[in-house]
Amino acid sequence: MRKIRIFEHISLDGVIEHDGDYQYGAWTTAYRSPVGAEMLFQTYGSNFDLLLGRHTYDIFSNFWPNAGDFPMANAINEATKYVATHRSNSLAWGPVEDLGTDIVAAIRKLQSTEGSDLIVVGSSTITSLLLDHGLVDEIILITYPVLLGHGKRLLADKVNAQQLVFLDSKVTPTGVFINSYKYMGSLKQ
Repeated sequence: MRKIRIFEHISLDGVIEHDGDYQYGAWTTAYRSPVGAEMLFQTYGSNFDLLLGRHTYDIFSNFWPNAGDFPMANAINEATKYVATHRSNSLAWGPVEDLGTDIVAAIRKLQSTEGSDLIVVGSSTITSLLLDHGLVDEIILITYPVLLGHGKRLLADKVNAQQLVFLDSKVTPTGVFINSYKYMGSLKQ
């Protein structure tokens, strides 16, 4: 059975990193370091596949194939990308598979197979969907020491309350926390 692990780059006030017209779109850049990159890569593990929404897939496909020859880029480029999309005929960066029209059923089927962990990066719509259906095993928040005030949030407003259990924390030399949590299900009242 494959684990689903969500990785989100996030500000202290819950804004996730994304491309688009957001004024501070590259707000994580100042906090990157070789030591931090290695810590993050160790958290990913060297063998994984990706579970992505179409927008994140498009952003990644424009960056990672040209990122150079280093462990994280190689692992991401070699990973199978499972993509939620209505435009499967334009998925050129592979290996890649379309999740089809019933995304939840496709993810459940994929999760029940043997293989590498399935990692979600960005893809906030997929993250909310996975949480709503109890399909998450672990959440890793890469938290930057910034307050952005507004922007795209990690979760949709309609996501039900969830319970997590703390697993591990690492701090990079630039003050970025890599916090890991085990998903426990709906928050008990």
